[in-house]
Amino acid sequence: MQAKTKLSLFDFTMIMVSFVIGMGIFRTPVNVAAAAPNPAVFFGAWLAGGLIAICGALTYAEIGSRYPVTGGYYKIFSYAYHPSIAFGVNCIILISNAASLAGVSLIGAEYIIRVFEPSTVHSSNLQIAIAIGSIVLFYGINLLGLKMSAKTQNLLTIIKISMILLLIAPLFFAAPQTQIIAQTTHHPGIIEYLKAFGIGLVAVSFTYGGYQQSINFGEEVVNPSKNIPRAISIGIFIIILLYLSINYAYYRVIGFDQLKSATGIAALMAEHIFGTAAGNILSVFLFLSVLAYVNVLLMSNPRVMQAMSEEKMLPAAFAKRTKKNAVLFTSLSVFASLCALIIFWAKTFDEILSFTIFLDCFGMVLSAATIFKLRKRTSHLNGSGIYQMKWFPVMPVIFITAYLFIAVSIFIEKPSTGLWGIGILAAFIGIYFIINRVKSI
Repeated sequence: MQAKTKLSLFDFTMIMVSFVIGMGIFRTPVNVAAAAPNPAVFFGAWLAGGLIAICGALTYAEIGSRYPVTGGYYKIFSYAYHPSIAFGVNCIILISNAASLAGVSLIGAEYIIRVFEPSTVHSSNLQIAIAIGSIVLFYGINLLGLKMSAKTQNLLTIIKISMILLLIAPLFFAAPQTQIIAQTTHHPGIIEYLKAFGIGLVAVSFTYGGYQQSINFGEEVVNPSKNIPRAISIGIFIIILLYLSINYAYYRVIGFDQLKSATGIAALMAEHIFGTAAGNILSVFLFLSVLAYVNVLLMSNPRVMQAMSEEKMLPAAFAKRTKKNAVLFTSLSVFASLCALIIFWAKTFDEILSFTIFLDCFGMVLSAATIFKLRKRTSHLNGSGIYQMKWFPVMPVIFITAYLFIAVSIFIEKPSTGLWGIGILAAFIGIYFIINRVKSI
């Protein structure tokens, strides 16, 4: 690849920022505040999440630099472990993505309900209906082809970025007397602090997710040995700064104790500063912003299923496209249906959050651990210009330990969710061997 076609430091920095900043920041601070016994734990969880993200992103960047293949996770898992692990983890990542889409669609429903029916904000049936309606709407848009869905995505992404910036604005308008409402005086022991911190990290990790996509850009960055760590460090620093600023705005305007149980926090903050009408307008735009995430996952995940079909791990129908609009009809339909089923099964964002992060823990831990095998198998690449992280193995060990801690925290808090996750992974690994057994007959 010619140097002029490669990504510059600025390009890759912006890519990192766009990968991470999503819709969770409009909802997850409520979950973190509810788990935190005091503001120090609340803000500490957000800062820790950013540091974990840096360790993870640098680990994935070196993995991608040492093993730059199309196909991402599947190829790397097959190379470092076994194709059955690759198949199982890829499948749970798809389910995790479907759960993320389901959770985000419920966030959107939560915001739009407060505009039209403020008294029924907590009506789960109405929230479920709106969430599924969002999926059906964008399923239809994606059936019209990539060009239409891409144009829709561009518009919705602009709205999302505008909302992120608006969230910080109340810091400059909030009246001093409304800054902080009396805080709790409870002082838990160290075990309770660790438990609260772990539960808070579940929501934080959802909000910081996306940096693992750096695995796909190892050979596409100019001067990777210098620009990859710089771009990741700058990008994550920007994100940490934005997230801490936004959360401080929530804390200052809404109050820590009120934040623990607030609904539609961004709109609520706008109401505090500019009045009810402004809160309603912001709710509508936030709903549209949420739809951007729904649309992009419906665009991208069927293509993962296509790749698995081409690897003979899913039936050939998952790779077939319609003649008129070149749509992956089977893959799109199955993925959209899976999203709707998860909404019916979980019903609330909180339940989906634990489920999707527990599944993510498998993928994060196992994928990051491949760096140890890759370093041995590709030692001949050392000094050839590829990216090599400093402080190895400290960074991957911190990252892996953090996600093991999050997984254990979820299992202790919601053992049924943990058992579901373990069972799903085991089932997919079993399906892999059944598929290969059938092929050999």
